[in-house]
Amino acid sequence: MSSPRRSARIQALVAEQAAQRGARVGVVDVCTAAVAALPVGGAGLSAMSRTATSHPLCSTDTISEQLEELQLTLGEGPCVDAFTQGFAILTPDLLTGALQDRWTVFADAALEAGARAVFAFPLQIGAISPGVLDLYANVPTVLNAEELADALAFADLATLLLLDTRIDETGAPTGQPLPESSVEELGGYRAEIDQATGILTVQLGVGIDEAFVRLRAHAYTQGRRLADVAADVVAHRLRFSPDTEPRRTDGRTNEET
Repeated sequence: MSSPRRSARIQALVAEQAAQRGARVGVVDVCTAAVAALPVGGAGLSAMSRTATSHPLCSTDTISEQLEELQLTLGEGPCVDAFTQGFAILTPDLLTGALQDRWTVFADAALEAGARAVFAFPLQIGAISPGVLDLYANVPTVLNAEELADALAFADLATLLLLDTRIDETGAPTGQPLPESSVEELGGYRAEIDQATGILTVQLGVGIDEAFVRLRAHAYTQGRRLADVAADVVAHRLRFSPDTEPRRTDGRTNEET
């Protein structure tokens, strides 16, 4: 996770973009702020899952939109690798011979679209990865240490925003904002979702991805924030079962929460 000072600076840049739109903070503001702060030409973000359909959520321009769609359609590229491998994939120059062999279709398609360098950062909380943040440049580009740290901080904030938005029937965020929180609170929030998902793997006898899907699905059906449901699980106020609906153990009904 990013340092508190860096995280606070990145949060301020993202909030400034939202203010310029006259809207609540969302993942689109992370993409826009990243493009303004880093030596890249565009950014895109896709929600990804091993158990559900992946789909683009936002992009800052036509090229980034094409890159998101290309990777999800072809099933190859830095975005796909970052998601499956769980770490950033940095591609300073798509003309590198090894990359042409690695992404036989995507590399040429991305170059034709206008991208020369692509950087993909998985959105992660522990073992949970709900998506990937992609950045591209139209010339060969290398991110220095500070720029890379900033990019990771943008991905960190995008993770929090994506996880804490309400999800509609299509699986797409409805755009509700992350509540105002300090950097320290955001760190605790990340840890609690990770911990709750781990608890559900035991209660449900499933893997981490399926446990997270069940946690998020319950938050949606109850119209609650994911963070609040996770807190109930960790505090043993809410228990999940493989065969029945989640039940509260504190005497309250789901409607009363």
